[in-house]
Amino acid sequence: MIKPEDLLRPTPAGLYCPPGDFYVDPVRPVPRAVVTHGHSDHARSGHGAVLATPQTLAIMAERYGEDFTRLRQPVEYGETASHDGVDIRLVPAGHVLGSAQAVITWRGLTMVVSGDYKRRRDPTCAPFEPVPCHVFISEATFGLPVFTHPPDGEEIGRVIQSLRQFPERAHLIGAYALGKAQRVIRLLREAGWERPIYVHGALERLNRLYEREGVELGPILPATGLKKDALGGEVAIAPPSAIQDRWARRFADPVPAFASGWMLVKARARQRGVELPLVISDHADWPELTATFLELKPEEVWITHGREEGLLRWLELNGMKGRALRLVGYDEEDDAEAEAA
Repeated sequence: MIKPEDLLRPTPAGLYCPPGDFYVDPVRPVPRAVVTHGHSDHARSGHGAVLATPQTLAIMAERYGEDFTRLRQPVEYGETASHDGVDIRLVPAGHVLGSAQAVITWRGLTMVVSGDYKRRRDPTCAPFEPVPCHVFISEATFGLPVFTHPPDGEEIGRVIQSLRQFPERAHLIGAYALGKAQRVIRLLREAGWERPIYVHGALERLNRLYEREGVELGPILPATGLKKDALGGEVAIAPPSAIQDRWARRFADPVPAFASGWMLVKARARQRGVELPLVISDHADWPELTATFLELKPEEVWITHGREEGLLRWLELNGMKGRALRLVGYDEEDDAEAEAA
């Protein structure tokens, strides 16, 4: 009888598939990797071969250079690739542009590695697609009941309201360069903000990539070379670290904002000196996580890189089997990638 561990098992390099001889989102260079999305805690350079969506491969090339791997294997959503008798299908995860769940099937056993995902609408990427499976491997970044995120429209509405209330002040929004920044821009456009949005130089290349992939961002201008006390009444978007840097001093009495699911924790907002915390997350919150488990009803749920204790207890109370899959190298507290939340 085949056990899930025969198909996927944790190793120091990441989730390993012995029959297919490949890793999923490995944390160190390996001969063959399946990569779910382009954030650097999942997508690393130096692998011999990388299987991913064309968008994720393009993101990796943009971030790491064209030689980030020796061999690229692009797989569109819904397509199936096979390796040594193991089928690999990529379906949307709803996290960022090109993000995918890896649906891995072997000898009648199907396991889904979700990577990072969310269930709510995102105008910059394809929505999460539920896939029936025997084992669902889920993140738990916001795996506590306290993390119930408000509607995105309400949070963006607070930005519009602040712009009207303080028309003399520049509004600086900290947003991670891959995914979050582009989503905030699109949400502002949907809320009726048609004026140019100014961006930090670190966002420019990824913004162009998103637009090449058909995500219209509207008029974008560089937030460089500006005179002191610039951009009163305007919106600028930058990596979160830049909001607290000398870079922000050129703007007119700036309103520091930060778009992250962690802004639900008031202490984090105060620690960062955030005046306008925006609870906008690219990860599933507690209701989305539990609703996904109820919808899929897998035989097992494996929980990784997050707060697994609450979800394991919830699974037990709801008659479902859960397991903590403690993978090394996915640290939601890492400053480099925590902003993606």
